[in-house]
Amino acid sequence: MNLDWAAQAIDALGSAVFYEVEMLGTSIGLIVVWLAVPMVFFTFYLGFINLRGMGQGIKAIRGRFAKEGGNGEMTQFQALSTALSGTVGLGNIAGVAVALAMGGPGAIFWMFIIGWFAMTLKFSEVTLGMKYREEMPDGTVRGGPMYTLKNGLAARGRPMLGKWMGGLYAFFAMFAALPMFQMNQSFSQAGNVFGFGDEFALTYGLIIAFAAAIVIFGSARWLGRVTSAIVPVMGSVYLFGIFVILAVGFAEIPAAIGAIVSDAFTGAAAGGGAVGAFIVGMRRAVFSTEAGTGSSVMAHVHARTKEPVSEGLVALLEPFIDTVVICTLGGLALVVAGTWLDPNLQDIGITSQAFANVGPWMPYLLAVTVILFAYSTICAWGFYGSQAWGYLFGDSKQSIIIYKTAYCLLLPAGAIFSLDVVISFVDSAFFLMAIPNIIALYIFAPELKAMLKDYWARRVEGLDAAP
Repeated sequence: MNLDWAAQAIDALGSAVFYEVEMLGTSIGLIVVWLAVPMVFFTFYLGFINLRGMGQGIKAIRGRFAKEGGNGEMTQFQALSTALSGTVGLGNIAGVAVALAMGGPGAIFWMFIIGWFAMTLKFSEVTLGMKYREEMPDGTVRGGPMYTLKNGLAARGRPMLGKWMGGLYAFFAMFAALPMFQMNQSFSQAGNVFGFGDEFALTYGLIIAFAAAIVIFGSARWLGRVTSAIVPVMGSVYLFGIFVILAVGFAEIPAAIGAIVSDAFTGAAAGGGAVGAFIVGMRRAVFSTEAGTGSSVMAHVHARTKEPVSEGLVALLEPFIDTVVICTLGGLALVVAGTWLDPNLQDIGITSQAFANVGPWMPYLLAVTVILFAYSTICAWGFYGSQAWGYLFGDSKQSIIIYKTAYCLLLPAGAIFSLDVVISFVDSAFFLMAIPNIIALYIFAPELKAMLKDYWARRVEGLDAAP
């Protein structure tokens, strides 16, 4: 199957999205600046809610406010699990390896730093998404950045502008919803471990697509049950492998931490120097956390709560778990193992070899983890994409079936394309989503701050204590 034309189109798209300008003596992509600035701005503007809100977020997922009810098809824990299923996984396992290969150890440092600031963006977009979601008479809801733009701007007397900006976001989201990276890297690891080559790519893609269709054609409630079961278990299994690597190479940990920190500012291992390490770290951190892109809002809006800020506080835990903890530990383990220095290894092969150095059975453990993580992410993104499709073309049963069918049929392409093409496609689509989403955050910033101040006074300072 000759797909050279598609690869060329994706390369052209990547060149346009990541257009670079000269800043600080080096070339920096404008889209990277577009995301870095609001991360810092909102963190200060909202009084470091990424730090002071973590305790409240933990209380919420433990069911502290569950008895208050509210429309929605998931508990707050299930909503977080569904959102995490779209972020925790290949963005961590393979994404960290890609970051090391492209940006050196310094990229891991910047992923760690960016993860903290990403927590604020996640809080902001989810809180607004909860406020402007649409609640149906049957108790179901629909929402996401497209509805934030549509309903938020309509409330300000600009309904047509909101409708078209929401449509722009939904258009980009439909393309970003194709989890090609997950399919590509799960096939790569499965092939390495079980010994099948590229000729099996299409077959593998069809098998995963069929398995995903079983969940994708179900409801949000069904998706919540599946992801809340898979994500904690697979996260624990992956972290077990990482801790084994760190335990075996315990003596190398101080040197590895030193390399990660020093390389972040010298960039000796990165072709673009320190700034190059930062850019790679930013791209991989955004793909890992999805903060600023608004994608996980489409999961969180289904949480059963009447308090938008409460779900925003749950959501800010997502980048902490996903990037600050899991990506950092994974990156440290790979630096300790030293496999990223092998020129014969790339992408998830770097991680697989690190696991193999501990024991011959470890890559099999990684393969199972990768496949299940890819599966949960594919299911979650099938749900996200259907929300975007429904906004653009209507959410009738027939319309959504058309989308879900097309989605499942396109999934095998991720196993067929090369890694470079896949990374260019997913990064381009992800960052394009951030354009209308970040605009929405700036527009609604004063409202967001007022909502947080009111909630904090009632819930945290006890002026209207929660039952």
